Amino acid sequence: MTIWRALVPLVLICPSLTFGASKEIVELQRDMALLQEQVRALQRSQDDKLSAIQVLVQQAFDAANKANTSVAVLQDNLQRTSKDQQSKVVTTVVDLGAKMDSMTTDFSALRESVADISSQMGKLQQQVVDIGNAVRSIQAPAVAPPTAVPGNGPGPGTGASSGGTAGSIPQVSAETLYQNAMRDQGGGKDDLALQEFSQYLMDFGNTSLAPSAQFHIAEIHLKQNKLDDALQEFDMVLEKYPDNSKTPDALYMKGVTLVKMGKRTQGKQEFCELVKRFPAIDLAGKARSQVKNLGLTCGPSTTPTRRKKS
Repeated sequence: MTIWRALVPLVLICPSLTFGASKEIVELQRDMALLQEQVRALQRSQDDKLSAIQVLVQQAFDAANKANTSVAVLQDNLQRTSKDQQSKVVTTVVDLGAKMDSMTTDFSALRESVADISSQMGKLQQQVVDIGNAVRSIQAPAVAPPTAVPGNGPGPGTGASSGGTAGSIPQVSAETLYQNAMRDQGGGKDDLALQEFSQYLMDFGNTSLAPSAQFHIAEIHLKQNKLDDALQEFDMVLEKYPDNSKTPDALYMKGVTLVKMGKRTQGKQEFCELVKRFPAIDLAGKARSQVKNLGLTCGPSTTPTRRKKS
């Protein structure tokens, strides 16, 4: 009886406990379902964003490919344009260099002509002075010749008093002889011009045009491919007539002659000597080009060799 009295309250309490536990389980299940729904929503959001990112990446990749293609086309166009412009510039520079060389030659010829004219003017002035002196001597009263004394030898007018020096007087003036030689050289009559220049040096070797005559003799030998003779004559210009208007030309042409003879190093020395002594003239630029074409450089200064004419 006592046992039953104890079991009755226990039976009455158990249903209330079972009811409380079921309520908590229901609430927990509801929370779990809500959490699962949120996870699914988050997953869908991430999938949408990932799809959008993939689309953007693909668009960026396509744009990069198009940009690379455009850059390649632009680079190809630039290279072709650059090559065309470079070709045109090189052609223009070559033409300009040829024109400059031609102008330099013309200027040298003009300078020589001016020097010749100046020399001729000086000679003409001297001739005018000589003519004036001759006129004054003619106008002066004649002096009576002395009376010959018998036994004292031949009188005036005989061969003993007038011979000797008449044969040494040149038959042609210096200007005429030089101009004839220049005309014959320009006309291709090299042998005749060579004789006339040589005669000029024999008769008028101390005049201002003597270095030019010596130079032209060397030029003719070089044109005739007589390299040894040309080299000797260019040395004559440099040794016999130092520091004259033809010194730069003689240095340059001597270098050219040595190069033709296969003596590249000696030819380079002449070009470098020209550059050293006359750095500002146009011919110095041509000398630098010659040294560059030989694949050499102007190193420490050396004294060029001179050949003595036998």
